[in-house]
Amino acid sequence: MKTSKERGGFYHGFVLGLIVDLQGRYVISSNRESGFGRYDVMLEPKDPNVDDAIILEFKIHDPEDEQMLKETVQSALDQIEKKQYASQLTARGIDTSCIL
Repeated sequence: MKTSKERGGFYHGFVLGLIVDLQGRYVISSNRESGFGRYDVMLEPKDPNVDDAIILEFKIHDPEDEQMLKETVQSALDQIEKKQYASQLTARGIDTSCIL
């Protein structure tokens, strides 16, 4: 059986493959430092007046620790906020209201 890290790596690569077509509109970066940690994927708009920035944090749902998927999603959102992953984007002048 694969570990959580191995499964997470598979999905990480899968998502990167899906979003590669967005390179014309976004600078796509993966597993880089920002704030106080490393985000999974960041899409920085090439034109912030047209597109919002996007930060993706992947989590594997563990039904033993979290009863509902909603808890897993909240854990990812909390991590993005706690570790201030958006700091790289705000330092480049992107308003927090334009970061998803």
